[in-house]
Amino acid sequence: MSALTPASEVMLRHSDEFTERRVLFAGDLQDSLPAQFEAADVRVHTQQYHHWQLLNRAMGDNVQFGLTADAGFVADCDTLVYYWPKSKQEAQFQLCNLLALLPVGAEVFVVGENRSGVRSAEQIIADHVQLVKIDSARRCGLYHGRIDSRPVFNLDDWWQSYALHDLEVKTLPGVFSRDGLDVGSSLLLSTLEPHMKGKVLDIGCGAGVLASVMAKMSPKVKLTLSDVNAAAVAASRATLAANGIEGEVLVSNVYSDISGRFDMIISNPPFHDGLATSLTAAETLIRGAVKHLPIGGKLRIVANAFLPYPDILDAVFGSHEVLAQNGRFKVYQATVGRPPRVAKKK
Repeated sequence: MSALTPASEVMLRHSDEFTERRVLFAGDLQDSLPAQFEAADVRVHTQQYHHWQLLNRAMGDNVQFGLTADAGFVADCDTLVYYWPKSKQEAQFQLCNLLALLPVGAEVFVVGENRSGVRSAEQIIADHVQLVKIDSARRCGLYHGRIDSRPVFNLDDWWQSYALHDLEVKTLPGVFSRDGLDVGSSLLLSTLEPHMKGKVLDIGCGAGVLASVMAKMSPKVKLTLSDVNAAAVAASRATLAANGIEGEVLVSNVYSDISGRFDMIISNPPFHDGLATSLTAAETLIRGAVKHLPIGGKLRIVANAFLPYPDILDAVFGSHEVLAQNGRFKVYQATVGRPPRVAKKK
């Protein structure tokens, strides 16, 4: 996240216009532009914990992480710079929340890559902001407008749910597999055995589907779930509560806020950060697993078959096995073995 994204490069073309403004950055931020942006005041709200971690080092309390923005945090801002995410529903959710808190007359800038669907911003907030495209560069669009009226935002209106076997899965915009179980997770679930025991860590838990199904199959497991996305953390907690399942749900950037050891780590790791392909989280997941697994502990992940995880698994664990596969996905498992004995010198 050190280099500027194309969207931030477009924003820099207009940076002179912001020197007297009190700016709120939000949306799919993927670099440190807010920390170096010259304005009367700069604040950031993000739903992504790893983005908060980076910016917090330089900006301290001027960066807020959470599912929704705090009214007091936003109230003094007169300008919103919103980075368009790849999920249209996520953008609708976040913009409704932010526009409901900002004052009428505040200026709004929406920026994003054309392939992300940023063009739809004009229509999505048309009832409250009349956006006009003011720049196009680096395959991005930049739109500008002013808040004419504020929407009503009620978090309860954004929750959805769907049934999976005998479970109720609770979801929010921006959560992976929001509308139903994805093929990869389904394949991973097919490898779970009933009556498993021990401590299980579900990294990148999304709506909490993997952990919840495991709990129903193996009621004696002790669950810990984690995700970097505030909406996913909220959805997982709601899914566990809706099904009477006990488990701890944590905000963590892979292992950043995880302590202790687990008998099994399961994951359907992401390989995108926003629109960009990124294997960083998955590689960190694999390489860091041995520190959180005892001898005999297992890492079980599902991934697109073309991704280079077998080599990484072998480098870290010494070997791996494929538990299941279809045309697109493979379920890999690696087990922590005993370290080789070193012969004592006579």
